[in-house]
Amino acid sequence: MGKHIPPFDNHNEAIIDVNDDTTPLCYFNHVRLAQGETFDYMLDDYETVVVLAGGTCSVTVTEQNGQTHAFDNIGQRESVWTGNPESVYVPVGMTAKLECVSDHADIMIAGGRFEETLSPFCVRQNDVDIVQYGSDDTKTHRKIKHVLGQSNADKRGRLLVSELFTVGAGGWSGFPPHKHDEDRVKEDGSKETFYEEVYQFRFNPDFGFGAQFLYEHEDDFGPVYHVRTGSVIAIDKGYHPSVAAPGYEMYYFTIIVGKTSKSLIQHFDPHHEYQVETIPGIKDMIAKFK
Repeated sequence: MGKHIPPFDNHNEAIIDVNDDTTPLCYFNHVRLAQGETFDYMLDDYETVVVLAGGTCSVTVTEQNGQTHAFDNIGQRESVWTGNPESVYVPVGMTAKLECVSDHADIMIAGGRFEETLSPFCVRQNDVDIVQYGSDDTKTHRKIKHVLGQSNADKRGRLLVSELFTVGAGGWSGFPPHKHDEDRVKEDGSKETFYEEVYQFRFNPDFGFGAQFLYEHEDDFGPVYHVRTGSVIAIDKGYHPSVAAPGYEMYYFTIIVGKTSKSLIQHFDPHHEYQVETIPGIKDMIAKFK
């Protein structure tokens, strides 16, 4: 159930590749370029989005008929800690060419399996949908920057991409614990939708750390992973809260891909579900994924 990939130099090769053995719906690559360097890719069965964690790139998307779409100067921040992300959506079967136009570029490519070919588009800083919820008192203070989500649902498939931050130093995320590993209608008439999920973590200061919990059933004792900057977690099923150590900000790049639905609908651990009513703003956060 799920896996942890410790930090390593991936040499611009996919960390979660197509048809991954744990999360086959998801794709993730972390690409680093110096000024003037380029990186090209094309995925037949996955829609993707190129997100600038830091630096600036020009992105050219080429359709199979040769028509090109140019997106210049994507990325206006030095790091994930200093501004909002900019990104380019790359449809299924199209080729993307990234060229670094700053000193360096830190690039995350998120993908999700999809059957249709849509149109490329860019998401600029002002287009990012931001929601903040929780509180210091409840130890759940978080900020979420949605790259692909509710605001551009008509332009994407089942790929949801966001940046999640603990606000302040330390605290819980993904709480109350929830899962989304079944497409079902529950006895009370509410729904749950099947989504796989991949995270890449970063901490501020960089030597910070946290823990990722995974457990399949409410009373299970699942694995707990020690995560640091560069750690990748792949989640195929079960509940998955995480926590940052005191004194550190935690960030994680989040890729969530649906099997059949464009809306993520979670099922909360019954032992802790009551806290949906006590954590400020959490219902607004939940609605942003639908």
